Amino acid sequence: MNFHTRKWVKPEDLNPNQSLFGGRLLQWIDEEAALYAIIQLENPRCVTKFISEINFIHSANQGDIIEIGILATAFGRTSITLSCEVRNKMTRQTIIKIDKIIMVSLDENGKPTPHGKTKIEYPHDRFPE
Repeated sequence: MNFHTRKWVKPEDLNPNQSLFGGRLLQWIDEEAALYAIIQLENPRCVTKFISEINFIHSANQGDIIEIGILATAFGRTSITLSCEVRNKMTRQTIIKIDKIIMVSLDENGKPTPHGKTKIEYPHDRFPE
């Protein structure tokens, strides 16, 4: 699992229970999954097709630093399947796990388009120094 993004839980991210609002966390996860898919598939038009069961394990509170981890688990003809884990950066306690997020590569007309990818690639592999 690659943990690229960190978020600081601020007052505007809280629910009435004074813990991290689940909707805010899902927004951050969806954005991270989209960015990951765009980079992997080299297409700025990647959209969320499916998110599996979401398992909230622990909460996060104001002032916590969380990190979002994404892992590519499969490549389809027009899609990439990801898994996600969010954890507390300081305690390493898991906050949420999502087993499957499917992102689809679209063409300029908004139709699924083959991406030709079969494995994880890193920008430094595409652009050698």
